[in-house]
Amino acid sequence: MSGTSETLSIEEARRIVLLAQGLRGPRARGGVPAMLRRLGAVQLDTISVLARSHELVAYARLGAVGRDRVERAYWGRGSSTFEYWSHAACVLPLEDWPAYGVTRRSWRARGKRWHVLEDHDKSCADVLARLRAEGPLTANELGGAKKGGPWWDWSETKIAAEWLLDIGELVCRERRGFARVYDLAERAIPPDLRSQEWSDDQCALRLVTAAGRSLGVATEADLAVYHGLPRPLVRRVLPSTALVPVAVEGWAKGAYADPDALGSLGTRARGRTVMLSPFDSLLWYRERVERLFGLRHRLEAYTPKAKRIFGYFAMPVLAGTRIVGLVDPARDGDALVARQVTLLDPDAWAHVARALVDAAAWVGCMRVTVERVEPASAGADLTRALGHQA
Repeated sequence: MSGTSETLSIEEARRIVLLAQGLRGPRARGGVPAMLRRLGAVQLDTISVLARSHELVAYARLGAVGRDRVERAYWGRGSSTFEYWSHAACVLPLEDWPAYGVTRRSWRARGKRWHVLEDHDKSCADVLARLRAEGPLTANELGGAKKGGPWWDWSETKIAAEWLLDIGELVCRERRGFARVYDLAERAIPPDLRSQEWSDDQCALRLVTAAGRSLGVATEADLAVYHGLPRPLVRRVLPSTALVPVAVEGWAKGAYADPDALGSLGTRARGRTVMLSPFDSLLWYRERVERLFGLRHRLEAYTPKAKRIFGYFAMPVLAGTRIVGLVDPARDGDALVARQVTLLDPDAWAHVARALVDAAAWVGCMRVTVERVEPASAGADLTRALGHQA
């Protein structure tokens, strides 16, 4: 990368990234909608331990925000969101509908999902006809989401609905009991957005610029992963963005920084001490997490229990500009149970205790219990700190 004008220390890079992600500095005004616009996407997942991931993302940035308020902001009447594929399945700002034209065209070019429909055209036509006649419906209301086997054994109706969502014929702007509600894009997307047809480069320019703003400082690969764009397309539009070439201490590849983020380096800002969802946008790209925080972390929910290192749903604990530990939480009545606490810094027990007590209060737990601490020598300190925090 030519034209590199500044070299950032890894600590400076962390401060820039955390500020861009809303995890450092004053909590943003505007609540969940403003947070979503700042991040550009909030990943969805079915796993719910303390709360679902999309709720944890809001909690980490906004504090003890009401969970009903979070749900209403994503899917309530008058919300300005839709669901689609970004880094993964995400809630997205409605104004970004035209920018995902590149992804919708990519799905169309594939011609099918990884599932196979026995009669593709008929199944899709049936779903469209039902929605046109009856209004928005879930997969179950359309005729059933599963064939009766494992959770991934989708019915023909579910496959057709998801394919139509992939290519933009359908859209999800509402959930009922965490089930997607499918609607016709022609009915649910405002005409001024639906009528905009952007070229691949126009879409990529919008999404790469947004990713740079949300990430603060990022490599080309980081920018591509954030909204799920092909790297050659990212590389093509990068010169047209306002992102500034920089180098980061310890990074083998050159990076790009948001000019406003660079300008924030001289300002004082308070950090957070908080447990993060493994699906938080700070942690999406595991290679980037290693570069920034020195943490090699993979979600272990689908790893056999005997092979887990940190636990089923290990949540990294952010303290200031460092990730100081991980907590694998569970609920038992009115208790938040830390099934495993892993301290990356043996002296970080006070930070982890604070994060545990704050999270317990948010989800309505009256106490915190700890089953296992690594290293075990820090167990007494953590227990004592929890007593002082309570």
